[in-house]
Amino acid sequence: MVEADTMTVVTPTLDPSLPRRYVDFDTLIDAVEYAAQGKRGANFFNAKGDLLEALPWRSVRDQAAIIGRKLVGLGFKKGDRIAVIAETSANFVSFFVGCQYASVLPVPLPLPTSFGGRDGYVAQLEKQIESCGANGVMAPEFMAEMIEQATASVDMVFSGSFEDYMATDADADHVLPSPDDLAYLQYSSGSTRFPHGVAVTHKSLLANTHGMSKYGVNMGDADRCVSWLPFYHDMGLVGSLMATMTCQCSVDFIPTEEFARRPLSWLRVISRTRGTITYGPTFGFDICTRRAAMRGKAMEGLDLSCLRVAGIGAEMIRPEVMRAFTETFSTIGFNPKALMPSYGLAECTLGVSFAKTGNGIHIDMVEEAILTGEKHMVLSGEDDARMREVVNCGTPLPEYDVEFRNEDDQHVTDGVVGKLYLRGVSVMREYFNDPETTRSVLSPEGWLDTGDMGYMKNGDIYIVGRAKDMIIVNGKNHWPQDIEWAAEQLEALKTGDVAAISIPGANAEEVPLILAQCRISDPALRAKLVDDLKKKIQSSTGVNCLIELVPPRALPRTSSGKLSRTKARAQYLSGHLQALAS
Repeated sequence: MVEADTMTVVTPTLDPSLPRRYVDFDTLIDAVEYAAQGKRGANFFNAKGDLLEALPWRSVRDQAAIIGRKLVGLGFKKGDRIAVIAETSANFVSFFVGCQYASVLPVPLPLPTSFGGRDGYVAQLEKQIESCGANGVMAPEFMAEMIEQATASVDMVFSGSFEDYMATDADADHVLPSPDDLAYLQYSSGSTRFPHGVAVTHKSLLANTHGMSKYGVNMGDADRCVSWLPFYHDMGLVGSLMATMTCQCSVDFIPTEEFARRPLSWLRVISRTRGTITYGPTFGFDICTRRAAMRGKAMEGLDLSCLRVAGIGAEMIRPEVMRAFTETFSTIGFNPKALMPSYGLAECTLGVSFAKTGNGIHIDMVEEAILTGEKHMVLSGEDDARMREVVNCGTPLPEYDVEFRNEDDQHVTDGVVGKLYLRGVSVMREYFNDPETTRSVLSPEGWLDTGDMGYMKNGDIYIVGRAKDMIIVNGKNHWPQDIEWAAEQLEALKTGDVAAISIPGANAEEVPLILAQCRISDPALRAKLVDDLKKKIQSSTGVNCLIELVPPRALPRTSSGKLSRTKARAQYLSGHLQALAS
């Protein structure tokens, strides 16, 4: 990695020398070979917004071609898997593409910083390596001891750092892929105890990046992407890296861990390079808003008027968070019309639906009884009806067939809540080496059960929650997101401090339970917080909840930073998540 240097310049946004092609390629190799004819590429920044390295797509191609020959020469066969620790670095980009020249499948996995402790990380790494049957690992040098521990029971063809791979004398002819070959394995963010590697073909990857760039964000010659999203997550790998590479666009990266320390580095790089497209989950926008409120001069010198698309996805979109972001940053040129809600999932490579560019956020005010299944359609809301904001996640990409189905697996009409099923070229082939789990979500006809609940309206998708997360109390359904949002309105709590789950009660009934991270040490104030939580949740949602206070940072997260209710419930019931005395 090159040190910050005034001589280093970013790859250009404009490049008249290379006509734009909207990913009309057969394989990722074809796409990279074309992008290498131009001047655009990837750029890597630190938390201060300083440029560390500029990597033209031409340099990616040149280095990847060398890596591919070395992998074949080392003895890796077509279809072998290599676990690749996903640093936000030029090394990762070149190695990921290099695997394609050997028809070896890279499996991006997170850095240790994504987990709470060393032992937990090593155990997780071991499970994922075992799940995908990797016989190679590429990881930073500082991780050598952890990698050795995680692979102790596995036969490796080669394991080492990027430099170790490059230092070998191995060399052999490339083994190039076909469109139907797998390109990589993607572990979804929820892959923990039982990891499921999503198998993505070259055809699926290119179909998805084609759809997202042409029909999703309408990428043009003057566009430039900025991202802090991790490469082990589908939105970071496909949305920020693969989409820009295959569509010949320049992109600026900030390491995820640097963003976590200095969230406004995201906006600083956008302002500096005049980025036009960026993406993030709701919590990323929320963190920026909170940080700006803490620092009086946080926005000095920033200008976000260049942003054409500020995409939102990866989790339930909270309109109130986006309103706060808009209110905070409109003073430095942010246009709320740039907000673009979307919907996607790793099992569909990434993108499924996108709101129209330049339209901002549109919401439905929907009666809660519709979302919980007590009613089928809203004809006229009652005066005292509890209403909820549901975000329009946009129009599905042209490749998809879309159906919402009821509990009897019957297709429902517009405006009726059901489970979302999808079929299209970008849908995964399988969960790798896991036929049983694959059959549970993927029909012989190619229909994917997303596990998400929502409805269609005027051709657009509205998502209301996850079917498996729903809490049922006395026969009534409650979305945990609603309960969590109500709890987080208390001043003592922050976004992400609360997990709403259910636990077994008497007579096999479900009992709703709130796990709330608490920073208060005074017992009397803790007791008051518990009382305030009960009252707030009751008044906002009508749900009577048990409350348990837990230590700060105790609630488990997925590898992409999202709250894992499933893990929280399991840890609480097993006694591994200890409550504080209140």
